[in-house]
Amino acid sequence: MDIDLALRMPKPDELNEQSTQEDEVYWGKWERSNRLSLMIMKRGIPEAFRGAITDEVTNASDFLTEIQKRFAKNDKAETSTLLANLISMKYKGKGNVREYIMEMSHLASKLKALKLELSDDLLVHLVIISLPAQFNQFKEERLKQDKTESAHLASTSKDKGKRKNKDNKVATSNGLEQKK
Repeated sequence: MDIDLALRMPKPDELNEQSTQEDEVYWGKWERSNRLSLMIMKRGIPEAFRGAITDEVTNASDFLTEIQKRFAKNDKAETSTLLANLISMKYKGKGNVREYIMEMSHLASKLKALKLELSDDLLVHLVIISLPAQFNQFKEERLKQDKTESAHLASTSKDKGKRKNKDNKVATSNGLEQKK
């Protein structure tokens, strides 16, 4: 039936004296397809949206383009909404904790698709702070792990400083003297 011909193919040139029988047949098919496509789309779209698009649009593909413009996503607004939802999430003790965490992870992946990538550590911290008091043992374990990492980092920094001192100073019975 080629109802979608007007959506798949560009509008043909206007008919003139040089137009062939084949051009006239194609023109007729395209015009019929365009009228039917517009009628179907306009009938299927709520009147509130139809009113926003002028009646001057007589091409089915142009009509779709206008509809698409009206519903184009605003990435900044969506990013802001997703981030606000992620940060404000609190586990209320209902449902599966795993599903709750997966929901937070899903929001983070949506943000990543919008070019706002959150590190895994940040996501873990957001999950942990959103859990209620009954999950304090997980919070304490995470704090211990963070302190261990921090202590390891601090001790590594001290060791590097000591090596430098050993290279630059010589021990004497009175204390430390500068190497000459």
